[in-house]
Amino acid sequence: MGDMEMTVDLVVIGSGPGGYAAAFRAADLGLDVAMIDPRPLPGGACLHEGCIPSKLYLYLTEILGESKKASVMGLHFGEPEIDLSAMRAWQSTVVDGLAKGLVNLCERHGVELVAGMAHFEDSRTVRLEGASLSRMRFKNAVIATGSSQVLFPGTESFTKKRILYCSEALELSAIPEKMLIIGGGYEGLELATIYAALGCRITLAEMGVQLLPDADEDVVEPLSRRLSESFEKIYTATRITCLEEVEEGVVATFETTHGEEKHRFDKVLIATRREPVTAGLGLENTSVELDARGFIIVDEQQRSAEKNIFAVGDVTGRMMLAANATYQGRVAAEVIAGQPAAYDLRAIPTVVYTSPQIGWCGLTERQARLENTPVNIEIFPWKYSGRAHITAVTDGLTKVLADPGNGRILGVGICGADVESLIAEAVLAIEMGATVEDLALSLHPHPTFSETLCGAAAMFLNNPLIKTP
Repeated sequence: MGDMEMTVDLVVIGSGPGGYAAAFRAADLGLDVAMIDPRPLPGGACLHEGCIPSKLYLYLTEILGESKKASVMGLHFGEPEIDLSAMRAWQSTVVDGLAKGLVNLCERHGVELVAGMAHFEDSRTVRLEGASLSRMRFKNAVIATGSSQVLFPGTESFTKKRILYCSEALELSAIPEKMLIIGGGYEGLELATIYAALGCRITLAEMGVQLLPDADEDVVEPLSRRLSESFEKIYTATRITCLEEVEEGVVATFETTHGEEKHRFDKVLIATRREPVTAGLGLENTSVELDARGFIIVDEQQRSAEKNIFAVGDVTGRMMLAANATYQGRVAAEVIAGQPAAYDLRAIPTVVYTSPQIGWCGLTERQARLENTPVNIEIFPWKYSGRAHITAVTDGLTKVLADPGNGRILGVGICGADVESLIAEAVLAIEMGATVEDLALSLHPHPTFSETLCGAAAMFLNNPLIKTP
């Protein structure tokens, strides 16, 4: 480690979406910024092992699915050949390209990029390990260190790599014959979709009574039906109480509503709860406060109890989504630069890149019931969509929740194709305070999936495009 020191206006610890968003915005506002991360290249877990690699493989599995579906439509491609080494090479090309792009952006924004580990000595100084600098002094700091998965108890002594976590699930050195995936949230479902498409027999166990427990049941139902066809078995309301290493793999104990079951798998993938990455940061040398789960407590300006130290992204315990971290990073940077800014979102979009895709934003029906919020709800079934028939995705739906008094759109849920794009219109509508009339009277091109949003909105006005039973 070097003995050099540096003084900056802002030090950002972590180079993922929240970290680089804060760094770039602060630099653009005239601050002298340094960004520290243990990885040699920026991008964080999202780029190197999470969002980008998973969506890359999900895109490839989508092509596999489309090629099979096309045979019904008269196009025959033959049986696809899966080349794992070529897929990994493409992943490296994409990830490396994006990471080098971030390096270039650091240079263009004037952000000093430092590879190393940061440890707070006090509220104005971090000590660096494994870096060319020994210490960095700062006026303000942003912590953007993210989260990691909680280890499954009792598996630390396993001698073979039978247990996988999301961070290593996409190394894809080989595809196991049988795999158990623990967790039916978006990470578990996306990874299960990838492995199933590549030939693995998937069993999935979820503690909740449905897959994607945060989403509405009717929005999830088309996906549940589809996954029941491609997975060997789906367990809900089920807890995995024990994992035992045996010569042939791993034996898992299932605690179901019907009693205890034991099943053997080649590998087990853990896709359950996450915890903040704060160990070793030296937060005890500051006044930063943590909540009961260990996440950093921040206000609407992303400021911690130590007034010059901010936190953004997963480490704050708010919705663990890259776009949310980016938004928080910009807020923190603007506050530090003396501008008025606050975390104030009405609609945070969640998209699950399965087949079909699922997305929702704003208020869900489940949340409305829990909060006793009155809502009117209309659902446009995709069996009435011309575009859905063309592409054979007629089991989808678009759901709109509106205020009964003024018709303002409060929430949207969609299950179908191209939801990653469709949900953006819903987010804008909610953030702009649009009403169902605004949406219904906005001309949508035909034939498109976006018409289903217009169609659901028109149903509120007693002027629907369809008549449902």
